[in-house]
Amino acid sequence: MKSLLQILSAACLVFFAAAAVAQPVVVNIYKPPTNPTPLLTTFVDWDALAVKPSAVGETRAVFDNPTATLEKLEMHITTLKPGMASHPVHQHAWEEILLVKEGDIEVSLNGKKQHAGPGNLIFYASHDPHNATNVGDKPATYYVINFVTDLIHTLPDKPALEQAVPGMLPSGIFDCDHAAATPSATGSRAVVLNSPTLTFKQFSTHISTLNVGQSTKPDVTDPGDELFIVRAGLLEASINGITCRLKADSFFYCAPNDKRTFKNIGLTPAAYQVIKIVSAKTPKPPGE
Repeated sequence: MKSLLQILSAACLVFFAAAAVAQPVVVNIYKPPTNPTPLLTTFVDWDALAVKPSAVGETRAVFDNPTATLEKLEMHITTLKPGMASHPVHQHAWEEILLVKEGDIEVSLNGKKQHAGPGNLIFYASHDPHNATNVGDKPATYYVINFVTDLIHTLPDKPALEQAVPGMLPSGIFDCDHAAATPSATGSRAVVLNSPTLTFKQFSTHISTLNVGQSTKPDVTDPGDELFIVRAGLLEASINGITCRLKADSFFYCAPNDKRTFKNIGLTPAAYQVIKIVSAKTPKPPGE
């Protein structure tokens, strides 16, 4: 026969386990951009970013503005110390993109733990509970990108996983570095994903590589909001007549329909990742 102490101990374990499951997920409330000036095409040198210590590591603030088509584009870079989490598990209406630069991260997605490492892109769909923890023995650094459309104000207040809308991209982790590359006359192109989501008409990302001395076509335009992150090599980007040289880890935002030309000016292939958002307010391409 069990003793009273054993019965009480078992009851306490059940109680605390139930309490842990029942803990509510923190809900992040939308805040308007801290800078109300619409963001124009902007180049960002990694080495020029200001580093601010945080309780869990470091942070580098980048953008927090509206754009010509988005209610808000907020971007920052987080570095987590070993063993530290980004924040308690939380959720929010807008959809979030992380690109891991370095380190080993355990991602909590809808209560399930998954691993993410360098070159992995993490997508948090609307209202899906999430956080990230550095499970390695070195600092983990990742880009955090929040493209916010006005659809966040009318979406159902429940996780995308529960909504299960057919055809919409679910939360997940995508291996960008091992996406199949298609050769081109100037290098290659590897498509990672291309899908609608609950808040975007289209979310796509690919990695383009320019061979040594090669250039893109001159004055290319695209109506979407695009972020370019240099993954390797030395890239010369000319946008609307302004030229900037960018090395690995540096990046730039390109506003809709700005004319751009890229050239590899280094001694090795230059690779850059493009993250593109199309919303209901994105201008239509010429001729449509």
